[in-house]
Amino acid sequence: MSTTQRFGTVKRIGAILIAVAIVLAAGTVVGQAPMLFGAEVADEPEASIAFADQTGDGTSVVVDNVSLSDGGFVVVADGHEVVGVSAYLESGSHEEVVVDQRGDEDLEMLGALTATVYHDATENETFVHESEAAEGDDHDRPYVDDGYPVSDTATVTMSDDISADATTSLSVESVDAPETAAVNTTLEITAEVHNPNDAEIREHVDVRLGGQLYERQLPELEPNETRELTFSVDLNGTDPGAYVYGVYTAHDGSLGEVYLEYDAEPDLRVLAADGDALRLDATLPADGFLAVEDDEGSPLATSDALGPGAHENVTLDLDGLADGETVTVVAYEGEPSALEDEEATAFTDEDGERIETTVTIGEEFGAAEETDDEGDAEE
Repeated sequence: MSTTQRFGTVKRIGAILIAVAIVLAAGTVVGQAPMLFGAEVADEPEASIAFADQTGDGTSVVVDNVSLSDGGFVVVADGHEVVGVSAYLESGSHEEVVVDQRGDEDLEMLGALTATVYHDATENETFVHESEAAEGDDHDRPYVDDGYPVSDTATVTMSDDISADATTSLSVESVDAPETAAVNTTLEITAEVHNPNDAEIREHVDVRLGGQLYERQLPELEPNETRELTFSVDLNGTDPGAYVYGVYTAHDGSLGEVYLEYDAEPDLRVLAADGDALRLDATLPADGFLAVEDDEGSPLATSDALGPGAHENVTLDLDGLADGETVTVVAYEGEPSALEDEEATAFTDEDGERIETTVTIGEEFGAAEETDDEGDAEE
């Protein structure tokens, strides 16, 4: 082999080695690209589900456990027909998820059912199936693992031990709760439930306040067992007033009433007083009104009915009183008409004294606060 041929061969081998090195280096750079350029690689949504065989009444099923990385729903189907959808589930792990029958009562939740975990692709916390979405609109999709939807299958049967004339439902024997409670606290409701059947029953028991679902438990009662359940209802953010609460099973329920009071001490603060009107800020723990009385306790004026809570700039019209005259403003419970019937009861403090304030007509009140309010309004 000539020197020229040997040199050509060396050049070809060198070119091949350089090409291999470039390919390897390129692969390394591509693999490290997110780190090199500061990009984050999005994790695929992940989920898992456990759905065991069970007995039921055809109106609901219980999923033992479901875990979702991004939140979503559990959708139960009988073949290709959706028969139940859970409430929206936040990301994380959930135990004993109750999935209720969906819409049509003819869609019984019995037989071989498949529970699938769906991702809230529409991000509206309301399940939208592909068949329900308008053309061109997005819809929710299953979580996927290895190319397959994350799901589990279970057989749900009606118990053979339950006779044809059995109720197949727990009964609510009684409910109990305080007659009054303060808003922004916790209301405890107790219920006595009974299994009147000859077979064990596992069934959800709901507590509702003003029609809204606040808590759900899933007790399992032996035949003819009676059990007391306690529900803790978080009243944070609930408006004061009278409410009906109820404890419900699939086919039974019992009701009670509770009055929620505003969680604040009654208070009066005079803002302005002239011969024609008084203007005050008032805080009432329950329904009530304000009244202006003369030195002998006779009413001169009343406000409109006021609900529980804080009220600003309550105006009470007067009939041309002279500067220097004194009147008393009193906070009363109930309706203004009760004052005319001499049946009004004043709010009282811890010492049993009436919530009232004496006002001198023509006196200046709250000048600094009014100035600050005007300054804030100008800003």
